Amino acid sequence: MTILILGLVLFLGVHSTRIVADGWRTATIARVGEKAWKGLFAVASLAGLVLIVWGFGLVRRNPVLLWESPMPMRHVAGLLMLVAFILLAATYVPRNSIKARLHHPMVLAVKVWALAHLLANGNLGDVVLFGSFLVWAALSFRAARARDRKVGTVYAPGTATGTAITVVVGIGVWVLFAFWAHGLLFGVRPFG
Repeated sequence: MTILILGLVLFLGVHSTRIVADGWRTATIARVGEKAWKGLFAVASLAGLVLIVWGFGLVRRNPVLLWESPMPMRHVAGLLMLVAFILLAATYVPRNSIKARLHHPMVLAVKVWALAHLLANGNLGDVVLFGSFLVWAALSFRAARARDRKVGTVYAPGTATGTAITVVVGIGVWVLFAFWAHGLLFGVRPFG
């Protein structure tokens, strides 16, 4: 559990600088330069991610069951993951109404992903991993919206075409991941 927690602290800590120390982040970027900041950020993020994957793998070997998730929650989780993939697609597809309305769909995708996995899994390691990401995503979304209001950020309006492409891409990637990639990558097949 220690390695998992260390990875979460490193990964989410790096990703929390805009939440808790935006001024320090801006000053540091001005001092060391944007490329150096991004390089350090990437190295720290990758190190945290490696520790998370390693630590979670170790925790899964000896799971501590906190509760047994009822079967219907797994179906709810599957539907929530469909929403998460559409939100993730909205991050990248230009001129879609989802991003125009929600402004930070990637952070919302993380929040929905974490919630879905908490509903479907009741082991201590799952609660630590997904609960940490859920708390981080909630705080990150709130901080991002506050920054938008402070500087008066205006997002480009969405189009029907952009939104339709977003939904189709999100559904397509969800199908690919739910029925094939999740089992391949994590050894768990959400739908059989």
